[in-house]
Amino acid sequence: MSDVRALLLTGVFGTGKSAVAEEIAELLEDRGVPFAAIDLDWLGWSNVPGAGHDGHAILARNLGAVAGTYRDAGVQRLVLARTVENAAILEAIRSAIAVPLTVVRLTAPLTTIEERLRGSPTSGRADDLEQAREMLAAGTGVGLEDAVIENAGPIRETALRVLDVARW
Repeated sequence: MSDVRALLLTGVFGTGKSAVAEEIAELLEDRGVPFAAIDLDWLGWSNVPGAGHDGHAILARNLGAVAGTYRDAGVQRLVLARTVENAAILEAIRSAIAVPLTVVRLTAPLTTIEERLRGSPTSGRADDLEQAREMLAAGTGVGLEDAVIENAGPIRETALRVLDVARW
């Protein structure tokens, strides 16, 4: 397990975390590297009225189980994607995966973010756009990363830069 490493792509909504994670997965597959790619939003997205659940705690528990299963199966690289708002959430993710983690914050010009989120067919993306604006103004998640990479060009180029930063 000592050679298992993880990469977390973070940034505000619309910076292309999921798209870059998918491209990294393709690159790792082409290289024959045993990997798993996980959009962390799906591991914590729930609504259980009155149950008193903490979405971040659910995310961490689910991630711990999923990451453990992948490690047991022989995965060497975990590619994760999620907006990380604060150090507590990042620490929960680090603890859950229990392997070395490189955090890369993706950025993009606001006009690019607006274009990406407005083009989405889901109604929730309009809310994400407003949240992205608020998070950018507040500097949410800034300073939690090991590296910052702008994702405004071709996805493949961004993915290759991320892999270089992670030394994968």
